Amino acid sequence: MDNATITRPTVLILLGPPGAGKGTQARMLEEDFGLVQLSTGDLLRAAVAAGTEAGQQAKAVMEAGGLVSDDIVLAILKDRMAEPDTARGVILDGFPRTAGQAEALDGLLDGAGMKVTSVISLEVDDAAMIARVAGRHTCAGCGEGYHDAFKLPATAGVCDRCGGTAFKRRADDNAETAGARLTAYHAQTAPLIAYYEGRGVLERIDAMDDIAAVRDSLSRIVQTVTR
Repeated sequence: MDNATITRPTVLILLGPPGAGKGTQARMLEEDFGLVQLSTGDLLRAAVAAGTEAGQQAKAVMEAGGLVSDDIVLAILKDRMAEPDTARGVILDGFPRTAGQAEALDGLLDGAGMKVTSVISLEVDDAAMIARVAGRHTCAGCGEGYHDAFKLPATAGVCDRCGGTAFKRRADDNAETAGARLTAYHAQTAPLIAYYEGRGVLERIDAMDDIAAVRDSLSRIVQTVTR
């Protein structure tokens, strides 16, 4: 896909619960449109490793067992968005999570002469999502992903990609934990969806569809909002 279709700096926000495919789709949007995925967790770790002022503040908070404040996260985000590789635009994954954070993000973008281009909510069926998350496992050697119901190795117990025979599961990839995470997501995100819906920038797509179909839906949205 020709990423020259982007004609102005773009700020996309992907909303969706764990397992909805945000990371997978964000990487595809990077490839298709030349955007840069900015994950809050990755940003914090990179800022701490680089020893930036905001990174040092975040490190002190995390070492004390506290939660990094919105002000620190915004400072780290501002620093990252000033780097030249983000000139086309960014995809925000994991921030904002609340209406208060969304308002703070608006302020940061306004100061840079920018605004949120589109917020895309990856809509899921809770029961199906729990089944999707609970069956996930990966090859311990190369990280290739599998699922008990949807994607098994061609040869039982042998990774299709590297031939490894050791597999692992995340401790929280079980039905009980997945259900709790979904409940928390909906409670936390409902006000955020209302916030962006009121500003006319919210789009919804069916994230229970296959990966290629979700990619096509996202691409059509991005092409529309960046013209």
